[in-house]
Amino acid sequence: MNSIGITGGIGSGKSYVCHILEEYGIPVFYTDAEAQKEMLENKDIHDALTKLTGQPATDAAGQLNKPVISCYIARGEAYAQKVNAIVHPAVRTRMKKWLAERKEPLAAVECALLFEAGYQKDVDYTIAVSAPEDIRTERVMKRDRHSRKHIMKMMALQMPDAEKAARADAVIINDNTQPLRPQIEKAIARLTGLHLQDMPNKDREGKHL
Repeated sequence: MNSIGITGGIGSGKSYVCHILEEYGIPVFYTDAEAQKEMLENKDIHDALTKLTGQPATDAAGQLNKPVISCYIARGEAYAQKVNAIVHPAVRTRMKKWLAERKEPLAAVECALLFEAGYQKDVDYTIAVSAPEDIRTERVMKRDRHSRKHIMKMMALQMPDAEKAARADAVIINDNTQPLRPQIEKAIARLTGLHLQDMPNKDREGKHL
């Protein structure tokens, strides 16, 4: 089984790329979703985050208190590192277990902090999804309804796209002009020798073109 880590800055489209992989029948481990599960289900993490931020980690409806955690992280890199130190060890354990259980010829891990949190050590190959900063900003503003100022703060906390690209084994450009599917197929074939066109898939003729 080959494993490949998919990373990129906020708004780069790494999740979009992973959805295309899923259309080919490639299973994907989404670290953000798994981190939210840990923050909700793991009492030790829940208590640690509540103590760290000074506010409950969940809201009155029992959902993750995303605004509180997001605002805490946006205060600076030192704050983000404190949250990451609480959450990511448990998420990485989940990921290792998930990878060990895979029987497919290829599995992917979607992770914004692939290099920052050391997840690249647990996968065979890495791909960075890159996009111009202005495009990334507009995408996140539309998606999350955050202010431009808040988004710029979040971007500043992440490894620059250029550094991610330099560390990755392959780079996919998602600038709204270059088709993604041919880039993905070429990168996977070069890195793993697997041809996505020949693999069972769910929706090869779907909307992700």
